Amino acid sequence: MKRIISITFATSLIIAAIGFSVMNSFSNPETLLNSKENKEASENYKNYCAGCHGNNLEEFVDRKWVYGSSADQIGQIITKGIESEGMPGFGSSMSLDEVKALSEYILADVKYKIEKVVTGLEIPWGLEFLANGDLLIAERNGTLSRFTTEKKLLKIEGLPDIRVKGQGGLMDLKLHPDYAKNGFIYIAYSYFGENDKNTGNTAIIRAKLKGNLLTNITPIYKGTPAVSASHHYGCKMEFDRNGYLYFSIGDRGNHDMFPQTLNNSNGKIHRIKDDGTIPADNPFVNTVGAEPSVYSYGHRNPQGLAMHPVTGEIWESEHGPRGGDEINLIKPGKNYGWPVISFGINYNGTILTPDTAKTGMEQPITYYIPSIAPCGMTFLTGNKYKGWENSLLIGSLRFEYLERCVIENNKVVKHERLLEGIGRVRNVKVSPDGFIYVGVENPGRILKLIPVNE
Repeated sequence: MKRIISITFATSLIIAAIGFSVMNSFSNPETLLNSKENKEASENYKNYCAGCHGNNLEEFVDRKWVYGSSADQIGQIITKGIESEGMPGFGSSMSLDEVKALSEYILADVKYKIEKVVTGLEIPWGLEFLANGDLLIAERNGTLSRFTTEKKLLKIEGLPDIRVKGQGGLMDLKLHPDYAKNGFIYIAYSYFGENDKNTGNTAIIRAKLKGNLLTNITPIYKGTPAVSASHHYGCKMEFDRNGYLYFSIGDRGNHDMFPQTLNNSNGKIHRIKDDGTIPADNPFVNTVGAEPSVYSYGHRNPQGLAMHPVTGEIWESEHGPRGGDEINLIKPGKNYGWPVISFGINYNGTILTPDTAKTGMEQPITYYIPSIAPCGMTFLTGNKYKGWENSLLIGSLRFEYLERCVIENNKVVKHERLLEGIGRVRNVKVSPDGFIYVGVENPGRILKLIPVNE
């Protein structure tokens, strides 16, 4: 197989000084190779190589092979070193078998490369591909752009006034499932309160795109009440197979009041029709005082929402407090427990609740301690990435990686970290042609994960 991920045994400082673009391969060797020899090779890599090249080979860069592309050639470099680039030889430290195993370990781990697609962004929150290949990008600072197939970043005008403060701003984008016929785009953002501009909540509009101008703008949802808090907005959107729109709204920083009561929008997953009207079979549509759009409740700050490509079920990920991030399978009318039950504690280390389970409250599919700060979520469709079919992909803000979850019978049976150290992952999207795109902040950019056999 032709290798398009390059390997150089220069130190990290030399790589940085040379200034090659960082298009890294970050799969986890421990999850790929389990033989005794490869476990020893993994230990040798950590002992001798990780200091310069990263724990997961993240300092290997995408360029032509400089010193050899075969295991034998790489073995010679490991044995003799490259004095001009500051790399010592390890022939006196490793046996021939160890050198061979280390060479093969490195080659086996090199499976993907990262291509920078868009740079110069702030916090890319919403991503959607148009049929012609253009990419729509919503940034939290209130900027909506189109990145064209000609690699031009064009600003789209016509957005409503957006309350850009704290965690609020321009959030998610979603195309109607029948976009090719009706041209509808759904846009989630934080709005200004009508009576007090220092308050707000989440709103959703439906619009059409004419050139680089939004037209036919129709408000279809407005969360209530408007509050002064500037955090825990949610908000992600997803359509199901019946054309219903699901979206999340966080607890808006008031977990004592909102998530466990149905008379408000906050701490909930909602379901509406594509025009904003309420489905007749919503679980609380006939409950006196309840918001009729509520589909599930007891959520903290859901920033991931995705439909399973096989079952059609809606999955959700949400931030816990200090620990207790969750992945949930969303069911109508169910209470997901926040803040009555939680696997997390308060940020100051005190106990939030002694309970992790309670009758009448759903348990998460899985939870995270410590928190990974999940943001953005999608299921992988297509067959571009062999062995990854239908995996659940989740971004981590805190630990700066993309997580791949293997789902079997509605259970997560494997977690794998990808792109470690890439930056705060804000969103992940699969393009119509099956490639994984990742939105990263600080600096804001869009990256594309490419298998080496493409």
